[in-house]
Amino acid sequence: MKELIHDPFMLSLKSEDAGAEDIQTAEELADTLRANRERCVGMAANMIGVRKRIIAFYDGKELITMFNPEIIKAEKPYDTEEGCLSLLGGPRPVKRFEKIKVRWQNERMQTRVKNFSGFAAQIIQHETDHCNGILI
Repeated sequence: MKELIHDPFMLSLKSEDAGAEDIQTAEELADTLRANRERCVGMAANMIGVRKRIIAFYDGKELITMFNPEIIKAEKPYDTEEGCLSLLGGPRPVKRFEKIKVRWQNERMQTRVKNFSGFAAQIIQHETDHCNGILI
C-alpha cells in the first residue's frame, strides 16, 4: 500500500503512457485501492505519486486494472456530483456520460475494448480524468 497524494499541483500534471515495466506500479495501485475499499471505488496512479496512465477500479466486486485507458466514445451526458479521496472537501459538480467505450491494455499489454455503463462508466471517467490532469 502506498500513501495517497493530496497535492493539487501534482494531481493536475498529465500522466505518461504506461508499459510492461510499470506492472509493479499497477500492483501497488490495486493494493492501495483494496486498503481503501470502504471509502473509495477507483484510483489512478498519480494518486499514489506515479505519473503513469494506470487506473484501478471496482466493477461490482471485480477489481479491474487498465493501462493507458482511452475513452473512444461517450453517450448520454448527465450532471452529477463526485468526491475524490485525493481532494479535500465535499462532492463537486461534474458532467459525465451514461455509456462509454474504452480502449486500454491489460497487464500483458494486450489491447482491449469494452463498453461500460452506469456507475462503472462514471468511475472510469473520473480516473481517466486523473490521468489527463483534470481535477473535479
